Amino acid sequence: MIRGLWAVVAVWLSCVGSLSASERDTTHSLLSFDELDGWTEDNHARALDVFLNTCPDMDDPDWQALCALGQQKPDPKAFFELFFRPVVIENGKDALFTGYFEPELNGSLQRSERYRYPVYRQPPESKAHSPWLTRREIETGDAMRGRGLEIAWVDDPVELFFLQIQGSGRIRLPDGRVIRVGYGGKNGHNYRSVGVEMVRRGIYEAHQVSADVIKNWVRRNPAQGRELLFHNPSYVFFRRVDRVAAADGPLGAMNRSVTAGRTIAVDPAFVPLGAPVWIEKDGANPIRRLMVAQDTGSAIKGPQRADIFFGTGTAAGRAAGKLRDPGRMVVLMPIQRAFAMLSETLP
Repeated sequence: MIRGLWAVVAVWLSCVGSLSASERDTTHSLLSFDELDGWTEDNHARALDVFLNTCPDMDDPDWQALCALGQQKPDPKAFFELFFRPVVIENGKDALFTGYFEPELNGSLQRSERYRYPVYRQPPESKAHSPWLTRREIETGDAMRGRGLEIAWVDDPVELFFLQIQGSGRIRLPDGRVIRVGYGGKNGHNYRSVGVEMVRRGIYEAHQVSADVIKNWVRRNPAQGRELLFHNPSYVFFRRVDRVAAADGPLGAMNRSVTAGRTIAVDPAFVPLGAPVWIEKDGANPIRRLMVAQDTGSAIKGPQRADIFFGTGTAAGRAAGKLRDPGRMVVLMPIQRAFAMLSETLP
């Protein structure tokens, strides 16, 4: 039994969040929980635990009220069914699921012949000028050198490129210690996919491209490969993250650890960070699971676009790199917010 239930409910029933212009350009469809494929079979307790990890940081009163209710340890499935409504948010584009992971690179705190590729902090001038220098200009020019902006040096420029795509990772030092780095900013240029560029150039067919395929081709063709990586002008800077335990996941956009198999990165213009999202991923290995929108990504754009977090290390990276599947995302919204979104869609 949830103590003080209706007192708390009264708070959020009167609170309807305002809708952004981007939300008003979309359509919103209300579903019942019976229409969610596989809903009854999921581990709702696990989903609730992940939701409670970040919901204290949600600002709106209706979300805060639901977070307080969830912390009273209700029946997890009943909690979601009683206080949320499933909403499909669409803008005419097909759903697309990809995967991401936390890479682990070999590196050092000192530069050497082996460890010579720098992991940079963000220089202050790049914050004042957007867009700033391109990837090519940063890596081939002198703007970053001799300024003490290096967090560490790693031994593989290809892995460093993919570390920037993931936005966070671990660096294993020669003495066995591990440091963690998180997203620290970017140069302001739009992300451009090197996989799409490989297809455009006729190097591979679209179904052949994966992270491992890209890495192997770049290593086999170092000169052409470097030019291929320059096709993406976006450059990500990092910050050292020392407060996260090694057993926990990396920090997401909500500055909390993300959870393998339960965290997704979304476009916050459409999906509120911290919201539960029902995933119906099709393809070779279907997923039917309640996840939580706790992260973002520069390539994640649109209401039916999500990146699923697979965990840390090589195996997680291989699984994430293969994922590119259709399906459907359904956002669980507080009841009054859900009906408010529906009214915005009506003529």
